[in-house]
Amino acid sequence: MKNRITLRREVSHGGVVPAGWQMAWYEPRRRVGVYFPSPLHWLMRALREFGYRMHIAISAPPIERAEVFELQRSHHQRQLLANQYSCGYLAGWRECYDVCLETVEDEISRANEIWEVGQILAGAPKPPRKN
Repeated sequence: MKNRITLRREVSHGGVVPAGWQMAWYEPRRRVGVYFPSPLHWLMRALREFGYRMHIAISAPPIERAEVFELQRSHHQRQLLANQYSCGYLAGWRECYDVCLETVEDEISRANEIWEVGQILAGAPKPPRKN
């Protein structure tokens, strides 16, 4: 038989909150609100927050390691920007090269027309076309 008095209640969405109980915190992953009796919910929230902050302070890396992490992060960021720039530069260069190549091929294909215009202006007969 369970005769233990519970001071903590977890209520999901749409659940009924007992009278006199207030939400101390909400757990979004579980989608559950944690409730305590009215004056106690402030204390429990403060204890949970204090424990969380102490855990972060204790598990934080030493200053030297944090500096190394920051250097690695900034180096990775610079490398990423350089790669993005070079990819964009190469794409622009390829596009420019393709346009230049098209223009040169167009000029070469129109070379016979230029000679024909010169012969028409000079009054000479047109040479036969080679296909």
